[in-house]
Amino acid sequence: MLSSLARPLLAALALTVLGAAFAPATQATTGNANGTNGASPIFVLNSLDADISVIDPKGFRELKRIPTGKEPHHLYLTPDRKTMVVANALGDSLTFLDPVTAEVQRTVRGIPDPYHLRFSPDMKWLVLAGNRLDHVDIYKWQPQNAAQPLALFKRFSAPKTPSHLSIDSKSSVVYASLQDSSELLAIDLNTMAPRWKIPVGKLPADLYLTPDDKFLLVALTGERSVEVYDVSGAQPRLVKRLETGDGAHSFRALGDRKHVLVSNRAANTISKIALADFTVVDTFKAPGGPDDMEILTDGRTLMFTSRWARKLTVMDLQTKQILQQVKVGKSPHGVWTLDQMPRQ
Repeated sequence: MLSSLARPLLAALALTVLGAAFAPATQATTGNANGTNGASPIFVLNSLDADISVIDPKGFRELKRIPTGKEPHHLYLTPDRKTMVVANALGDSLTFLDPVTAEVQRTVRGIPDPYHLRFSPDMKWLVLAGNRLDHVDIYKWQPQNAAQPLALFKRFSAPKTPSHLSIDSKSSVVYASLQDSSELLAIDLNTMAPRWKIPVGKLPADLYLTPDDKFLLVALTGERSVEVYDVSGAQPRLVKRLETGDGAHSFRALGDRKHVLVSNRAANTISKIALADFTVVDTFKAPGGPDDMEILTDGRTLMFTSRWARKLTVMDLQTKQILQQVKVGKSPHGVWTLDQMPRQ
């Protein structure tokens, strides 16, 4: 995650309903990911190269690069699993990809500062965090409208530096970490009004909501901890603070509904947290500044972007051994594949 102080300061755009302009990919890609032997490709976002590395999940080799807008940081699958959406923060655009063929479906321009993104499970809303411009945008998702699949419904001022988002299973609330003000914001998606905002630990980053929607985990990149909040009531309540490692940053559920992983970017480790009592039950050495993570369907192959090493690192969770490292682009951040363990 880039600090807002290190990114260009742009004037805030007026609140309007955006008719997103469409354009084909700016550069043709060579073929599709046809070397994957039927498996879905792995996507790695190279934030400082403004492109995506497409990785063969069988041989773990880079097949091609797909150009995007500037600073692609995060990506998310539409709930119908038909489209991978890449948020290009400094490019003010979204790149839509076919998660199976790795072909560009379309580019949506005129989206101000899309840093992090989440779809509501009911596919009604696309929520974007404007990390640079200090706002959270709620877009109406209308894929049946080919000319205008996104319409800005409401913009919330969210100083300072909204970073990561999480939406509950009922599509009723979105949570946003505010990195530079060290706060946590909740927005009601039914009333379209803020529910609450509370102070948390230093430099909050990624969020993880437990499968029952009761507890929200907050990774504190400015510290070495994860905070756990009970968000089931009218106001959140801090129930635990657990030490994981310096630079706690990004979460990935193990897929068993019992554990979640958190990458500790400065410590070069990944911690395994038990959801039953919110304790660290295992730690994995993870070189190169581990950032975002993905787990293949076998449940034991973990992939994570080594942010400082310009690599995708592949680890066996059972043996804790590094299986392979794939050279990718500058400052790799998001990683995703369709052939994944559940995200709960």
